Amino acid sequence: MPASSNAPDSAPTWAIGDLLVHRIDEVTLPPQTGPWLLPDATPDAVRRAPWLRPDFAGPDGVLHLASHSFAIEADGLRILVDTGIGNGKTRANPAWHHLDTDYLGRLTAAGFPPERVDLVVLTHLHTDHVGWNTRADGGAWVPTFPNARYLAARAEWDHWAHADLDEPRTQMFRDSVHPVREAGLLDLIDVPDTGAEVAPGISLLPTPGHTPGQVAVRLRSRGRSAVITGDCVHHPVQLRHPGITSCVDTDPAQAVRSRRTLLDALAGTDTLLLGSHFPAPTAGLVVPEGTTYRLTPVPGRKATPPRPEPTA
Repeated sequence: MPASSNAPDSAPTWAIGDLLVHRIDEVTLPPQTGPWLLPDATPDAVRRAPWLRPDFAGPDGVLHLASHSFAIEADGLRILVDTGIGNGKTRANPAWHHLDTDYLGRLTAAGFPPERVDLVVLTHLHTDHVGWNTRADGGAWVPTFPNARYLAARAEWDHWAHADLDEPRTQMFRDSVHPVREAGLLDLIDVPDTGAEVAPGISLLPTPGHTPGQVAVRLRSRGRSAVITGDCVHHPVQLRHPGITSCVDTDPAQAVRSRRTLLDALAGTDTLLLGSHFPAPTAGLVVPEGTTYRLTPVPGRKATPPRPEPTA
C-alpha cells in the first residue's frame, strides 16, 4: 500500500483540443492481479507482444495494472470519470481492503477539490470504479462530491438492481452506491448505440459485455478526440489478443465484440486511447498490426494545474 503524501506530484495531463484530461493516481495493483483478472494473458501471450515491455509488463510476463481516475476540464466544468477503490472500505480482495491513499490530495492538487467537482461519470458499477463515490463521516458513508451529479447507464443500474448479489457486492452497493442515490445525486441515463452526450464534447459510448451497461467515454474538441476505455479494455495485452477476457465479464463473448468494435474504430486514427487500468504512460494510439493491434504510447505532460477558483 503506498504511503500518503502531503505534496502529490502533478498529474499527467493530455490536451484534447480545449479539453484537459488529468490522470489521478490511486494505487498500483499488485502482481497477482493480472493472472486473476485476465487468466489467458499468460507469459507466453505477453512474449508475443514485445512492445508491452517494459511499461505494461515485466520481463517475466507479469502484467502491470493500476487504479486511477481521469479528471477532465471541459468548458468550465470539472468532470471525474470513475472513482477508484476508495479508502477504509471492507473488501473481499485483500489488495483493495481498507486502503489509505492520498487520492483526494492528488485530486485537489490537480485543481479538483471534491466540493468543486460538477459531474462524476461511472463507466460501470464495479468495486474498483465507485469507491471514492463516498467517504467516511461520523460512522456513515456520505457523498465525496456533494455538489456533483453522478451518472450511470440505466442498463447498468437495472442489471444490478435485479441481480442476486453476493455479500461483497452487496457491501459495495451499501457503502459506495446507495448513499449517493439516497442523497438524490444519482442520474440514470439511456445510452443508445450512437452514444449520449453528457457535457460539451463528452459522450458515453455503449461497450457492453464486461457488464451490461459498461460504457466508454468519448472526448471531442477542436478536431481532436480521445476515448477512455472503462473496462472494455483492461490492459494493452488485449490489443494484441482481443479475445482475452476478464474473469468477471458478465458476457465474455459480448465483451470481445465490444472491444473489437472499439479498437477497429480507433485503429490508424489520431484518437487517443486512455486506459482506465493502464499503468504509465496510460495513453496511446491504436496501430493496426496484422489482424490485431498495438499501442504506441503518448505520455502525458507534467504541468502545474490551474489554481481552483475561490469559493464564495
